[in-house]
Amino acid sequence: MSLIPTAISRKVAEVGLQASKNAPSLLFGAGVVSMVGSTVLACRATLKLEAVLDEAKSDLDMANTVREDVPEKYSEEDRQQDRVVIIVRTTGKILKLYGPAIVVGAVGIACLAKGKNILQTRNEALAAAYVAVDSAFQQYRGRVIEKYGEDEDRELRYGSEEREVWDEEKGKMVKATTVPWEAPSQYARFFDELADCWQRNPEYNLTFLRCQQNYANEKLQAKGYLFLNDVYDALGLERSRAGQVVGWVLDGPNSDGFIDFGIWDGGNPKARDFVNGREGSILLDFNVDGPIEFILGEGENDDMKRLQGGSN
Repeated sequence: MSLIPTAISRKVAEVGLQASKNAPSLLFGAGVVSMVGSTVLACRATLKLEAVLDEAKSDLDMANTVREDVPEKYSEEDRQQDRVVIIVRTTGKILKLYGPAIVVGAVGIACLAKGKNILQTRNEALAAAYVAVDSAFQQYRGRVIEKYGEDEDRELRYGSEEREVWDEEKGKMVKATTVPWEAPSQYARFFDELADCWQRNPEYNLTFLRCQQNYANEKLQAKGYLFLNDVYDALGLERSRAGQVVGWVLDGPNSDGFIDFGIWDGGNPKARDFVNGREGSILLDFNVDGPIEFILGEGENDDMKRLQGGSN
């Protein structure tokens, strides 16, 4: 029997966790339903509004047509007071008609605003976590390269495999350990026949990519930032969720200051074949700086710190 309360509390906690996890979706749904309900209530109130206005008009006409030659019974001051009473009473009736619609609409707006705030807070936390993890990983790689060298770093990162290769000196096949070429990032995309802007002419593809890279860099210089999805759109590639967040910032703390598609990567044999016209397709890997909004916010914080430091 003692296990029943614990089991119930765990179930309640689990339900609460799921509700917290899905809070933005739940709040968005509640907001949409509330806004629709508010519209329906407002339409129903409008159907009754005409009767209220007609009654108010009738009362005002009656007050205006009372004879003025008997001031001891109905003075002009009494007439003005009656007009005020009629207007106040009519306003109360209108508020009573539209009150439910206003309340339900306010609840819907509050739900939508709360859901947006939760999503914004989570996105900021994810961006901060991404930057922290990426920074720690880059520092770790730097220490590995400093101690063991780039070849050992590549082998530890991407693994190695043993295969038989031809040894010209020995004149036979021998086993050798090979390290694959550096794996592409999660932002890499193939520019091939599935891309809208791809053509069968390799020279055209190379010229097109060179022009688009130059154009992207001009936009970066003009705007100061550029999202990855903007580059995907220019190349006729499918957008991604990450592309809505990450991109380039011209004056970012760890920014290269330019956009590179990875076309002229001399160590990549596939890229070399593409540039030399022997291959019509290529795997583009973009040197994104990270989440744009977080980088811009980080830059603003750095500027504020410098200003505060200079004022002391």
